[in-house]
Amino acid sequence: MTSRGTHLLHLAAGDRDERLNRHLAYLLAWVAGVLNSVGFVAVGFYTSHMTGLVALVADRLVLGGLTVVLMGLVAITSFVLGAMACALQFNWARRRLRHDRFALVLLVEAVLVLIVGGLAESVTWAHREWLIVAVLGFVMGQQNALITKVSGATIRTTHVTGMVTDIGIELGKMAYPRRPADPDPVRGDLPKLLMLATIVGLFFVGGVLGALGFLALGFPVLLVPAVLLLGVSVPPLFAGGNRPWKHVP
Repeated sequence: MTSRGTHLLHLAAGDRDERLNRHLAYLLAWVAGVLNSVGFVAVGFYTSHMTGLVALVADRLVLGGLTVVLMGLVAITSFVLGAMACALQFNWARRRLRHDRFALVLLVEAVLVLIVGGLAESVTWAHREWLIVAVLGFVMGQQNALITKVSGATIRTTHVTGMVTDIGIELGKMAYPRRPADPDPVRGDLPKLLMLATIVGLFFVGGVLGALGFLALGFPVLLVPAVLLLGVSVPPLFAGGNRPWKHVP
């Protein structure tokens, strides 16, 4: 297997470095863009956009629209539950010294996306949009919590507002005049800027492809990110299974 293929198989491995964290963030940002776009095109909700959802719920409480308020609350609650589930899974595996703790979370996300992509078109329930919003919101919460754990809270894959803010900060540092005699010059962080721009760009590309794919294929377009997540999460599970288990009470 090529070194690139080996690298891809280790994106969710327990032994981490900055490069693996960055590349996992790139993949999850693209996945988030796809899921977020599909959620909006399908049912009219951005399931990763908590700022917008909270604002939408507040506006609709004043302007009227009980259905929108309730669905917004479902999306927000599902996002929180997803982040909570990630913390439970991650810490359960960490206390048992499992090396596949990141992969376990991604596997759950992959299975949920696979179920939505494979079965949503055949669901005849009149209110299936509620279930879709709940599942996609849960997945978004899971993956955002996961990359927070992986990166030590330095990277988010769905929080575009924060990343665009950081891009502006780094650009401001680079534009700041440099004085030769300044003992503490203002310096921009070009690698960080490129990483943030790449994450935002991949979120955007995922959104475009998700919308186009949904219009052409419907919910089966979600099978693509589901398969990618399975491809990343399954190899560390097998590798982790060969490591000794040690129960920590």
